[in-house]
Amino acid sequence: MNSSVDVDLLLNQCEHYMNEYDIMKLIKDCLHKLCIHQPDNPAQFLKQYFSSQPYDPNSMMSEEGNIEFPAMVKKRRGAVSSKSSSGTSGATPFVREIVQKDYATMCALSEAIKKNILFSHLDENERAQIFDAMFPEIHLAGDTIIQQGEKGENFYIIDKGEVDVYVNDELVKSIGECSSFGELALIYGTPRAATVKAKTDVKLWSLLGETYRRILMDSTIKKRKMYEEFLSNVSILQTLDEWERLTVADSLEPIQFEDGDIVVRQGDPGDDFFIIVEVIRN
Repeated sequence: MNSSVDVDLLLNQCEHYMNEYDIMKLIKDCLHKLCIHQPDNPAQFLKQYFSSQPYDPNSMMSEEGNIEFPAMVKKRRGAVSSKSSSGTSGATPFVREIVQKDYATMCALSEAIKKNILFSHLDENERAQIFDAMFPEIHLAGDTIIQQGEKGENFYIIDKGEVDVYVNDELVKSIGECSSFGELALIYGTPRAATVKAKTDVKLWSLLGETYRRILMDSTIKKRKMYEEFLSNVSILQTLDEWERLTVADSLEPIQFEDGDIVVRQGDPGDDFFIIVEVIRN
């Protein structure tokens, strides 16, 4: 089996694994928790988060001084809290830049990310902010857009033209309009896993990883504050203290219903609690 087939097989196996276990949602949740709570010991925080234990910054390490991570168990999101949302007050305010785009471009961008696991958990407002922040890049045929081994900062969607993807200087594949590359830069600046060169003159839409992360965090913090305010007005939850209320707020998951949808049915087992956030009137 030649190297290009090996790479394709590994990529397919990796994509299947990430989809099967919803890895990107897991990573997104981890980033949210770390940025909101900002623990002094991130590894211990995550260990206790995944085992549904309250975060104890003074808990003991293993004898070797290493974190022993527990086995992962699939379940609904839990939450722990070590700092309130006020802990972010010293952060640099996020100023969102908007690059104007026409309707056709917005539709093309939406189609391009529709099946991308990094965007599948975003709500409409978050996606709109992502699209607004994307800026155009033009590259001529033969230009190197990203270089294998270099630190990644940008994610790209191809608007027009084609690019060639190389791994260890061997051509792996060519991709064209509405395709994307450089996804890992959105999570963290890992070294590029491949080199991408313009096969023809290309127009790209580019998104900085930092912008992606800040949009998600800004949105998450605002939702958390809004949910906490909602919960404080629920009579059966008014006896909760601030930590308990924040724990419940972190566990809320957005869901949208269309006109006529059945939310709950009389007689069915009840294991969900709903808060009406917004009513959309046509």
